[in-house]
Amino acid sequence: MTNTMNIPMSSPDLNDDDRQAVINVINTPNLSMGKYTLAFEKSFCDYTGIKNTISVNSGTAGLHLCVRAAGISAGDLVITTPFSFVASSNALLFENAVPIFVDIDPRTGNINPELVAEAAKNIEKHLPKRMSKVDGRGSLKAILPVDVFGQPADMDAINAIAKEHGLKVIEDSCEALGATYKGRQAGTMGDYGVFAFYPNKQITTGEGGVIITNDDKDANFMRALRNQGRAPGDTWLQHTHLGYNYRIDEMSAAMGASQMSRLDSILSKREQVAAWYEARLSEIPGVEVPYIEPFTTRMSWFVYVIRFDKKINRDEMAKKLEARGIPVRPYFLPIHLQPYMIEKFGYQEGDFPVTEDLGKRGLAIPFSGVMTEAQVDYVCNIIREELKK
Repeated sequence: MTNTMNIPMSSPDLNDDDRQAVINVINTPNLSMGKYTLAFEKSFCDYTGIKNTISVNSGTAGLHLCVRAAGISAGDLVITTPFSFVASSNALLFENAVPIFVDIDPRTGNINPELVAEAAKNIEKHLPKRMSKVDGRGSLKAILPVDVFGQPADMDAINAIAKEHGLKVIEDSCEALGATYKGRQAGTMGDYGVFAFYPNKQITTGEGGVIITNDDKDANFMRALRNQGRAPGDTWLQHTHLGYNYRIDEMSAAMGASQMSRLDSILSKREQVAAWYEARLSEIPGVEVPYIEPFTTRMSWFVYVIRFDKKINRDEMAKKLEARGIPVRPYFLPIHLQPYMIEKFGYQEGDFPVTEDLGKRGLAIPFSGVMTEAQVDYVCNIIREELKK
């Protein structure tokens, strides 16, 4: 069977309304911090029921501002997951804080609440090898769970731990816009929630992100930080805080507001593609499809990641699929085994075995809401063929 179908790894779901929204901005002189930014932010307040939305130029920027708002500074400790995109930990490192990793649930890939509880009670046992001395370090300040692949973490359990130990919760929902946990929106259950809109996300602004929070004081602080530290009442060149240029532009905000107007339709299309995949891949020996927790009342499909049996070499399979014209990506490579994390903290293989196992067996296959059933058939047939060889 020869490859005759061009299937991209991901594709944004754009329509003429989205394109016109961008053109409308370009036809004005206001390209930053204008009415479209306000409309985009309002769409999130309306959708989530949260009081404050702060739009930024990336999910990473959003996480960083939450770290600042939570008062996390040099040496402070934050319990988080090593199975994520690096931004969730990098946002801590930007402030010279220390991510305290705990392992994950082998079914979902989300942070394991039992291990979070254990770390919160005995943080000394969980310090990185190169940070074993308590002298000079800060305190345990927060938990940063990640809603991996669009499925919410077990937020009730995490929030209970945070309450017991007086910790902030930064919910990284950058992959989970529209997901619900026991009927509650992802991103709404911590002190802060963050979403991101890279082109492979559920909605896209090209680049961009938002923070949501019910804390008015922290919201105003983060609004100032995203705009070079300019606080309410500051004039054009006055800056109360050390801030950043984390503003979203008006073109991106306009596209985002347009996309938000049809979010449920976009999510439903992605659900259909995921259902096509599940029906076909579940029948292929050696392939494990994503597991959905009973408490996940709506999965928001970000990527579609399959896992191969341990006897199957994932990397060899990836090469075979690429050779057949099927783009694939390992998902995720463990954060603690990234070269800069090894150098800084002394991590090594075996430190987080569940994370490492999923990192070795997981493979993201082509996925988007604009995929056709024929494309899904094609991908699944090639996977089946290559596994039989």
